[in-house]
Amino acid sequence: MSDLAAPRRVIVLGSSGSIGTQALDVISANPERFEVVGLATGSAREVLAEQAARFGVADTALGAEAAEQLVRDVACDVVVNGITGSVGLGPTLAALEAGRTLALANKESLIVGGDLVKRVATPGQIVPVDSEHSAIAQALRSGSSAEVRRLVVTASGGPFRGRTRDQLAAVTPAEALAHPTWNMGRVVTTNSATLVNKGLEVIEAHLLFDIDYDRIDVVVHPQSIVHSMVEFVDGSTIAQASPPDMRLPISLGLDWPHRVAGGGAPIDWT
Repeated sequence: MSDLAAPRRVIVLGSSGSIGTQALDVISANPERFEVVGLATGSAREVLAEQAARFGVADTALGAEAAEQLVRDVACDVVVNGITGSVGLGPTLAALEAGRTLALANKESLIVGGDLVKRVATPGQIVPVDSEHSAIAQALRSGSSAEVRRLVVTASGGPFRGRTRDQLAAVTPAEALAHPTWNMGRVVTTNSATLVNKGLEVIEAHLLFDIDYDRIDVVVHPQSIVHSMVEFVDGSTIAQASPPDMRLPISLGLDWPHRVAGGGAPIDWT
């Protein structure tokens, strides 16, 4: 932890969703390290009211525009952007312009904002929360940018891995939402089933780490234990491995580059 005397002040955007609720789990388990100072949801008024009461938060917002204003008005150290969709671009830019550390789970804002987001961000200001990009960020600390040969992004393959074209013709939304390893929101889970999400993650990796597309590969890893890898010019490959639990990359996003004890369960190697 960077400052033992002062918990990091956190605003959680998308607090009623999968990322938001798990971020609050991490914060709740570490009250000496984190303090919630702002909450925002899209439309879940009752959930927002309950969360505000539970964490003693006075500043809340409903909707993306209100979330953007919340980020500008409320002093904090970290903004967790767990909003779903490109509507998260405004809050992303607001957090960066206000000088906050941005724990970014809303990949769409980086993808649609592209160079606009990159121009506003200072080096190290964006901390990726997606498990793949968190893994890459951790692995990149093992060498310099000039020593990186390629990035290897892993994919579980989703619930339809191994099915033929004919078998895919009759799949249902319920089947798409039955992800074999991850517990995520409905949109991300559906996009994972179609592999659209993996395409977005390749774009995100390109933008976050300034690596050309021809040096970013995707491999199928059904167990979702290795979250991504970095291959270096000397032939070494550094991988980050952990059980599929978003609380680990979220905890890193909250206090990067420091690690939070108990952020996630370790792998059972027996």
